[in-house]
Amino acid sequence: MVKAVVFDLDDTLISEKEYIKSGYRHIAGIIEDRFAMDKKQVFDELMSLFKISPLNVFNRFFDMYQIEYSKEMILDLVKEYRGHFPDIQFYDDVLPCISELKRSGIKIGIITDGYAIAQRQKLKAIQADEYVDEIIVTDELGRDYWKPHPKAFELIRDKLEVNFDEMVYVGDNPEKDFHIKTIYHIKVIRIMRQDSVHSSKLYYQSIEEDLRIKSLEDIKKYF
Repeated sequence: MVKAVVFDLDDTLISEKEYIKSGYRHIAGIIEDRFAMDKKQVFDELMSLFKISPLNVFNRFFDMYQIEYSKEMILDLVKEYRGHFPDIQFYDDVLPCISELKRSGIKIGIITDGYAIAQRQKLKAIQADEYVDEIIVTDELGRDYWKPHPKAFELIRDKLEVNFDEMVYVGDNPEKDFHIKTIYHIKVIRIMRQDSVHSSKLYYQSIEEDLRIKSLEDIKKYF
């Protein structure tokens, strides 16, 4: 019997691409103020560079415009990006799903990787505490405890007071979200979001999900 459903955050409950857009809008505003450049043009260029490669976007932007920059300047922009309060929201199917699960007496949790300050800002923006019973930000445990390390699953099991075989984990990332089933008897579900940034990644140790869905509306039919 399922007693708890635990969700990943990025590209499961919220769109990572929308978060990225929000971050680059924030950075575009800073660059506009510092260099008297057009904010929309800066944003469009940042997004174009990101689509080519997510690596060193700020460096490449300044190189493109032949603007001198320092390591400290780049680190400051990275800090601004991670610390900004994002303009994001839940996917449309999230709150109806959570409401239905709660009506059935099922507890709700979140386990999320990523830099702690950025993940906490995302969680605040969507007011996750109002809808979820427990949240684990793995970076707050230490970088070594990001998924697929099992520590976050052990902690949330204790916090939700359920057994592993009473827990379902819903995620999107083949590199880290489904390996937990080889350690503990947790059912894992992969949600296939159309805008997922991880959709083409390979499965970690070839461990695949138990079930695959396109919408959170489909979860309850498998319980």
